[in-house]
Amino acid sequence: MLTQYFLAVFLAGFSAAASLVPLAGRATSVGAVAAIEAIMPTSNSCGRGLEECRTAMQAAPFFIKAFADFQFSEMAAMLALIGYESGDMKYKHNVFPGVAGQGTSNMMSPTFVAEYAVDVLGASAVASKSPADVLALVTPDEYNFGSAPWFLAKKCDPGVRTALQASGDAGWSAYMGCVGVDSSDAARLAYWNRAKAAFNLA
Repeated sequence: MLTQYFLAVFLAGFSAAASLVPLAGRATSVGAVAAIEAIMPTSNSCGRGLEECRTAMQAAPFFIKAFADFQFSEMAAMLALIGYESGDMKYKHNVFPGVAGQGTSNMMSPTFVAEYAVDVLGASAVASKSPADVLALVTPDEYNFGSAPWFLAKKCDPGVRTALQASGDAGWSAYMGCVGVDSSDAARLAYWNRAKAAFNLA
């Protein structure tokens, strides 16, 4: 579990999102990196041949910016989902079984990827492109790490966010229901439990 110091500076990083500077120069990002690594245990490094992989240190500034309008329990749930879906941020597209056009950090379906791309880049950028080409538009880091916040805000019922903000397991179940997966899956729960510990949630 993170120390209270690391938790405090991690949370401060999100409130300072509007004034991001390079990661190495911010004390606040130290806690963000530690929290991400606590939730995603293998995110401290990227192996050879994993071109899509990002470490916690690389991803932290983008998460800080993308999560600025969310409460801490929501952040924890999103990081847990991202960790599970992307293999601790090793992949930006569906590798197994390899669905064309499925990806981003939370592995959205091609339909949602296309909607996200339209929202952030405009319809003209997406028009006439294949699912794989649309995905490529939103896998640069500045878009890739904003996909989970977009999905939670745009595609989940407001009641899901209310439940998550209560910080309990019921919120996790509601969130996974919105995503369309089993909230009781042992591997998913392991990420959620690490996220709760990292954020000191009940």
